[in-house]
Amino acid sequence: MDYLPIFLDLRGRKGLVVGGGDTAARKATLMLNAGAWVTAVSPDPLSDAFKDLIGTDRLIHTQAAFRPEHLDGIDVVFAASGDNVLDQAVHDAARARHVPVNVVDRPSQCSFIMPSIIDRSPVMVAVSSGGEAPVLSRLLRARLETLIPAAYGRLAALAGRFKQEVRSRFTSTESRRKFWEKAFLSPISEMVFSGREQEAEASLKAMLEADSGAPGTGEVYLVGAGPGNPDLLTFRALRLMQQADVVVYDRLVSPPILDMCRRDADRLYVGKERDNHAVPQDEINMVLVRLAKEGKRVLRLKGGDPFIFGRGGEEIETLREHGVPFQVVPAVTAAAGVASYAGIPLTHRDHAQALILVTGHLKDGTMDLDWDMLCRPRQTIVIYMGLKGLVTLCDEMKKHGMPGTTPAAIVQQGTTLNQKTVTGTLDTLPALAAQAELKPPTLIIVGSVVSLHAKLNWFHPDVAADDHWHTPLDKPASLGI
Repeated sequence: MDYLPIFLDLRGRKGLVVGGGDTAARKATLMLNAGAWVTAVSPDPLSDAFKDLIGTDRLIHTQAAFRPEHLDGIDVVFAASGDNVLDQAVHDAARARHVPVNVVDRPSQCSFIMPSIIDRSPVMVAVSSGGEAPVLSRLLRARLETLIPAAYGRLAALAGRFKQEVRSRFTSTESRRKFWEKAFLSPISEMVFSGREQEAEASLKAMLEADSGAPGTGEVYLVGAGPGNPDLLTFRALRLMQQADVVVYDRLVSPPILDMCRRDADRLYVGKERDNHAVPQDEINMVLVRLAKEGKRVLRLKGGDPFIFGRGGEEIETLREHGVPFQVVPAVTAAAGVASYAGIPLTHRDHAQALILVTGHLKDGTMDLDWDMLCRPRQTIVIYMGLKGLVTLCDEMKKHGMPGTTPAAIVQQGTTLNQKTVTGTLDTLPALAAQAELKPPTLIIVGSVVSLHAKLNWFHPDVAADDHWHTPLDKPASLGI
């Protein structure tokens, strides 16, 4: 985070704008709208852009050249003259007095920057690119404008009228939060949006009087986080991530996805790595039960899809046995997501009419798989968690009749900016993967469809040659550097 977002209370405070042109007028308007008393310093008459502000008793024009003394008693200043030398002088004088200063269009000389604003007072939404791409910020603001109706301000005002009553009724922060979430997700919001505010107020009052204040029954949300790219989350997953009290997550949940969970939720890491289970599965199951029994909304966030090698079935079996309510939110599983981002269709009319998903965990140095079934023609095999057993996997497939020239691929951290793809054959893939120094999580794909990668590969997170490995399938194996 390059900047700390802060909403500054300027009601009754003093603001200074240096300059008398159109840009200065815009900055003066912002401060006036925020309730500030504004002084505009300019040796020349103010531009026509100020004419609608001239009658405002909170705007004063000091027709003079800027002097550092103009900053005395000032709470915030905008340097908007357009004169680089003058704006630099304003900056230096403000920093010497520890007054927040914004030099328009010069982010490097700003102690604060102005975001694009969506004003739904008292609700305010600000979007910033850190001064790097202001046009992008404005485009994002325009999109958000369509998603946030003006009535959200009226909804916030309604909540404000009940704030003290709710505070006295519910003594803990958690109980108040749950009440407001229940209220905002109820028909009350739609009543406000449709202009039925009296009805909404009556409904909110009735809800407050009916609520016993006792802790509600907890619930567990078993949510698939997908293969790693936040863009692949479902809407439902994101909604539950934003309202959970506790997040129980594993190693395969990427940091960008974890960052999308509610900021003040407790976080409990139960990550499991190959040969190193931080928390045994039975203990994880009981942790979910315990937290839910305490009345908490528990987000069990799992990489990929919970029901595809995610042991989600075991977890909800335990929850059901203990009478704990739960929801399951499926996700884009690694097979579908990673293969798509690697440009490898899992089925194709000319290559494969069947798809098999297996786990490649080694046990005592062997893989307990139905090799005869896996090695049938015209199908695609996707192997989860198979990096450690890659040599065994390829050897066993060849022993059971699959040609050594069969196309095969392994993809590291698929769908993310760290994606790395290695393609080869059953004969060549183990050596190529070792030389590429791949690390989990990885996904292995075996079958004729892998030959389409060279043609269909579309996702290039890093164009650096050494970050993408590829061996043509019709040539001797070699590192594609």
